[in-house]
Amino acid sequence: MQKLPRTFYDRDTIVVARELLGKYLVHVSNRFECIGRIVETEAYLGPHDLAAHSARGMTPRNKVMFGPPAHAYVYFIYGMYFCMNVVTEREGHASAVLLRALEPVENVDRACGPGLLCRAMEIDHRLNGHDLLSDNFFIASPTEEEVFKTVKRPRIGVDYARHWARRHLRFYIAGNPHVSKK
Repeated sequence: MQKLPRTFYDRDTIVVARELLGKYLVHVSNRFECIGRIVETEAYLGPHDLAAHSARGMTPRNKVMFGPPAHAYVYFIYGMYFCMNVVTEREGHASAVLLRALEPVENVDRACGPGLLCRAMEIDHRLNGHDLLSDNFFIASPTEEEVFKTVKRPRIGVDYARHWARRHLRFYIAGNPHVSKK
């Protein structure tokens, strides 16, 4: 596996969201290496995107989104789940890609949905702001790139975001059984 460089993340968020599919999320925790193949993502396009956490400006919770690319934005929802986004584009732009589902590869249980993904990969608030170029938490390309069809759909759970809720900013690998919702 080859760790993705910062330049991979410092690009258009939609492109990054699509190209993260098939890559490996790696977290070395408690002496175990957990690896999952990314099979579903959602793009959040900055403060003008009403579904993005950055839509209301910078807060203590979302300030990582406004930082440099290739950092993890991890937050807590519903009082029970952590979710992980990958910060994209230039510093100050506040765009990110939500990781929605993984296919288990090594030391990972079922990870369909962003909360289960974080639980399976042992991702919590301690990894918020973590540089994804580190040796213990990163995203890597597989040794051989797989060819697959990508499906585009509206994002999940953002009905409050008016016209942004209907935008096709959710991407997943067609036919993959680990996708959270078809």
